[in-house]
Amino acid sequence: MTSEGAAAPVDDVTGISVSHVNRSFGSVVALQDVDLHVSRHQRVGIVGPSGCGKSSLLALVSGLDDPNSGDISVLGARTAKERLDRCAWMPQRDLLLPWRTVLANASLPLENKGLSKAAAYEIVTPLFERFGLAGFENRHPYELSGGMRQRVSFLRTLVAGKDVLLLDEPFGALDSITRADVQQWLKSALDEEPRTVLLVTHDVEEAVLLSDEVVVMSPRPGRIVARIPISLNPVESRREAVTQPDFIAARGLVLDALEA
Repeated sequence: MTSEGAAAPVDDVTGISVSHVNRSFGSVVALQDVDLHVSRHQRVGIVGPSGCGKSSLLALVSGLDDPNSGDISVLGARTAKERLDRCAWMPQRDLLLPWRTVLANASLPLENKGLSKAAAYEIVTPLFERFGLAGFENRHPYELSGGMRQRVSFLRTLVAGKDVLLLDEPFGALDSITRADVQQWLKSALDEEPRTVLLVTHDVEEAVLLSDEVVVMSPRPGRIVARIPISLNPVESRREAVTQPDFIAARGLVLDALEA
């Protein structure tokens, strides 16, 4: 533990450590004896049936909640406040502010840190081309497609400057074609901007495509029942990725664990 007022040192090896964590809400046991250890800049997908505690686990890791028992650290930080300082959360809904332009939405984390609007815009504007948003800086969220809105949301998440990204069903509201396109885009973005990632999803293919490892959780009370490493050959397109024998084999292992 760090002394009061001192920042916890960043752990260059361990990104996230969850040890023997339990969380109950009244008589409902949401998570039971959960152990999860994620290396820094590793990407881990979390799948499991509805109500198994996936989002509760993200809340605990992020510092928005504390366990009843067990230990959690994020880059060496153990207190809820320190964990929150190191995590950025991207929910299913993009939560863009409708009265702000796309540029103003993406710049919000920097403004919250105390930068002037002009200084924040100067930092964020050059990123728009890389994120496929060039030319949309002065549009408003209602003028964008669902996929474009999610790109803005992800850009805003990265601009926050946090090493740990907690992605909670970020594409669940998108249609299948848009979702496939944004999955491929997100994979490329994370390759260029490495982060420690926990991705909660109900889409097994999405988990295998975007992760270095897939964790399978049991029905409530949520426990980790399988950890499946993912190793895919680098390819140009999502179509090529999902037809690889290694992809098909990994997807089968995840489905077997879910069915079991």
